[in-house]
Amino acid sequence: AVNGLAEWKNRGPQKDLRSVFSIHPESVTLVASVESGIKSPADLNGKRVNLGNPGSGQLQNSKDVLSAFGMTPDDVQAAYVKAVEAPGLLQDERLDAFFYTVGHPAGNIKEATSGRVKVRIVPVDGEPIEKLIEKKPYYAIGKIDMANYPMAANADAGMVPSLGVKATFVTRASLDEDIVYAVTKEVFDNFEQFKSLHPAYSVLTKKDMLQGLSAPLHKGAVKYYKEAGLLKYVNPDLY
Repeated sequence: AVNGLAEWKNRGPQKDLRSVFSIHPESVTLVASVESGIKSPADLNGKRVNLGNPGSGQLQNSKDVLSAFGMTPDDVQAAYVKAVEAPGLLQDERLDAFFYTVGHPAGNIKEATSGRVKVRIVPVDGEPIEKLIEKKPYYAIGKIDMANYPMAANADAGMVPSLGVKATFVTRASLDEDIVYAVTKEVFDNFEQFKSLHPAYSVLTKKDMLQGLSAPLHKGAVKYYKEAGLLKYVNPDLY
């Protein structure tokens, strides 16, 4: 968004966008029925695949993965429904696979793996993904702990590789500096309480939350991080 790329191309760069902190890493998760034979994104050609609802970050992530493997949405039987609808469609055998960009564990994925139709979490890795990360550095290598999904067909796979992207808490440059400072201080001064809000937050460190940012840092956040001795963890190009 800050550079006016991909889904934001027609709207142009969002120069007013400001980062405050990143949150948990989200994985571009590919879930497929065992019956479909999909064991890699390369196997999606011609399959019935939910890419995500229009305008969503998930849709762009799905398109990026397809592109990395030499495909476009026209090469699959694409569906564009919300993530919450996809597990039911997969279990009803109306989809072969779906993408979902989410932090783990995720209830949506647990639902998909717990039904009559056996499904697997498909690895999203290999040279095409490595090249994608080189081209778009806001992506990173991710991993999905299959211990979270004991009913999946590949539950014993340990850690399944995936494409990762960090969820980021953002605001606009014009928002009052004192407000952003107060919000940032509240989160970081009560960090253990914040980590308890969701299982995906439990492994976070303060350093983690200051990395993977792409938009410039808001002045209110800069003020707090400087006071707290955390500014050293932020890319200096962002402030």
